[in-house]
Amino acid sequence: MSEIDLFRQMATYNQWINESLYEVSGRLDPVELARDRGAFFGSVLGTLNHIVVGDTLWLKRFATHPSGTDSLRAVAALPVPVSLDQILFEDFGELHEHRRWLDDQIIEWVHGLEESDVDQVLAYRNSKGNPFRKRFSHLILHFFNHQTHHRGQVSTLLSQAGEDVGVTDLLALIPDES
Repeated sequence: MSEIDLFRQMATYNQWINESLYEVSGRLDPVELARDRGAFFGSVLGTLNHIVVGDTLWLKRFATHPSGTDSLRAVAALPVPVSLDQILFEDFGELHEHRRWLDDQIIEWVHGLEESDVDQVLAYRNSKGNPFRKRFSHLILHFFNHQTHHRGQVSTLLSQAGEDVGVTDLLALIPDES
C-alpha cells in the first residue's frame, strides 16, 4: 500500500468514526456533554472541540503546501484558533455540522494528493510561533494519529457516561483479501 492509499484510508476511517462518535455523543444532553470528566480537555464537548481545533491548525498549515492551496482554500479562510482548549462551538449541533464539513474537506484534500507531494518538506510554525521543517508525509501521519488519540479519549468518556460506542477499530474498514 502506498502512503497516499494509506492516507486515503485514514481519511475514510476518520469520517466514519467521527460520524459514529458524534451519533453516540448526541444521545447525551448538553449538561452531560459539557460535564468535566477529568480528560485532557475536560468533557466530551471539550475533547471534540479540541480535535476540531487541532484539525483546523494542521489543515491551515497543510494549505500552505502546494498540494493544498486549492483543495484547502476554504479551511485556510477559517479563523486561527487561539488555544488548543478553545471551545469553537458550544452548540453540539453546530459542532457536528462543522465536523462533517471538515471531514469532507479532508477527504477532498487527501484524494488530490500525489506521491510526489508527500515526499516534500513542509515549513510551518507551531501555535507558539516556533519554526519547524518536517517531512510532509510524517506530518500527515501525525495529523491522523492525533485524531485517533483524542477519539480514544472520547470513547472512554462516553463509556463513563453509560453510552456504548460500538466498534471503533480501523479493522472494521479494512476489506478482506481473496
